[in-house]
Amino acid sequence: MYRKYDYSKLKGRITEKLGSAKVLAEKLQISDTALYNKLSNKVPFNQDEILTAMNKNVLDIEPQDICKYFFSKKVGKNQTKKN
Repeated sequence: MYRKYDYSKLKGRITEKLGSAKVLAEKLQISDTALYNKLSNKVPFNQDEILTAMNKNVLDIEPQDICKYFFSKKVGKNQTKKN
C-alpha cells in the first residue's frame, strides 16, 4: 500500500504552465489515462516522471519545491494536519 498525496498544487501548476494535463502527458510520454491515474492516486509517479516534470521547459519546479507538488500528504475530511 502506498500513500495518498494531494496533487491540487501540481494540478494548478500544470494549468498555469502548460494549459492542460494532456500537454504534460505528452511531455512525460505517457497516455492521458496514465497521467489521470497518477493524479488520482491510483498509480504513483516514478522518479523519471518527476524529474522530467521539474524541467524548466515543462513545469519549471525548483528542487527545493518538489515536496510541495509531489509529496504533500492527502488529509481526509475528518482529519487535520499535524505540524
